[in-house]
This record gives sequence, C-alpha cells and structure tokens, in this order.
Amino acid sequence: MHIEYEEFDTIEDLFMYMTSAAPPMKNTMPTNSYKGYVMSFIPLSPSTGDTYLMIYAKGSLEPGIYEFDISSKSYKKVEAIERADKVYFVALTPKRNTIADAALENL
Repeated sequence: MHIEYEEFDTIEDLFMYMTSAAPPMKNTMPTNSYKGYVMSFIPLSPSTGDTYLMIYAKGSLEPGIYEFDISSKSYKKVEAIERADKVYFVALTPKRNTIADAALENL
C-alpha cells in the first residue's frame, strides 16, 4: 500500500478542499477524527486499492454531523442534514483504522 499526503493548516481548509473535490450531487462526506488528526482517504488507484491520498489537519472532532458553510469557511455541529445548499461531513472516531495507522507511522 502506498500513501500520498496533503496537509492543511486547519480543519476548515480540509473541509474546503473536500467540498471542492466532491461531485456536486454529494452533500455528505465521511471524515475520521483519529489520534489527533482529522483526515479522509481518497483512493488514487480504485481498481487495485494500492494508492491513497490522505488529506489531513491536526485537530479533532466529536463524532456527529457537521454543517460546512463555504462562504464563511466555518462549520458547526448539527443534529440532522437539513439543507441542500450546505455541505455536510459525518465525523467518525474509529476504534482502529489500519490505513490511518500505516499512514501516520510514515508522517
């Protein structure tokens, strides 16, 4: 397995990147809050699954749904996905993530 990295200064910058890289119809995206980092993995070789891009920022999020407002570059925790004009992130805190463990070991 090979991992490429893209580091961001803030969680807001990470969300901005994920918002711009996602297909327009997708309004919820998973992120992991794991071992002091907020991260997401994008497969760069979908057919083999050998190469991933890890985008990350130092920080943490409580598990839950976060609404991200692109214009103000801010996020807030919400109870439900309610608006089609907003982008939502589902923050998860896995007990164990072997891809993240391997990626963090090589940082």
